[in-house]
Amino acid sequence: MTDPLVHKEIASPNWNERRAPIDMVVLHYTEMKPIESAIERMCDPAAEVSAHYLISEQGEVIRLVAEDKRAWHAGQSFWRGNRDVNSASIGIELDHPGHALGYRPFADAQIDALLPLLHRIMQAHDIPRANVVAHSDIAPARKIDPGELFPWHRLAECKLCLPRPRKLDLGDPFDNDSAFYLALERYGYDITDGSKAVEAFQRRWRPEQIDGLIDGECRAILFQLLLDRDRGMAR
Repeated sequence: MTDPLVHKEIASPNWNERRAPIDMVVLHYTEMKPIESAIERMCDPAAEVSAHYLISEQGEVIRLVAEDKRAWHAGQSFWRGNRDVNSASIGIELDHPGHALGYRPFADAQIDALLPLLHRIMQAHDIPRANVVAHSDIAPARKIDPGELFPWHRLAECKLCLPRPRKLDLGDPFDNDSAFYLALERYGYDITDGSKAVEAFQRRWRPEQIDGLIDGECRAILFQLLLDRDRGMAR
């Protein structure tokens, strides 16, 4: 399929048929350099990993797996009751050294290429903003990508993800940690490892302080997210 937003196609053999309709986008970083190493791995049948798209730091968009196929990018994961995230999602890998090889801000050219691609995907599959998530959101015990420097605000400005709540209507509504964990699970997170789930939540919604500790600001942000969703403001 011709797509003016795609600069190159390199077919990965690592896919199978979907078992669910598409309703999510998962954003990753490669944590590999150079980009050729990431491409080689995602095209290696023995690695059993892939993604639908890979975007270079220079803004080149490479399609590896057709959108109607199930790419193998999420691994063991969970989001809003779904444990087969690969079947329900499109995976986008961002060429980046990651935390292991020298974590740094994401290149402007890369995000400039991501925005129209993400917009087209969301329009084509009617994906709500609340389901544009980080790899760390769906696998908090295992993953931290794309990490605290990912510019979610740029996506939010284009209505491609939910913005960070700024107006916290009712402040801190949870009177104990158990209530917070239940609310976090209700929002969508796997809370099997509570501390890691809190870190993932912080990494996405309060990245300036990631300590895995439940505090008043975290509780207020989560409550506002749930309140906004109940008001129908999460599309």
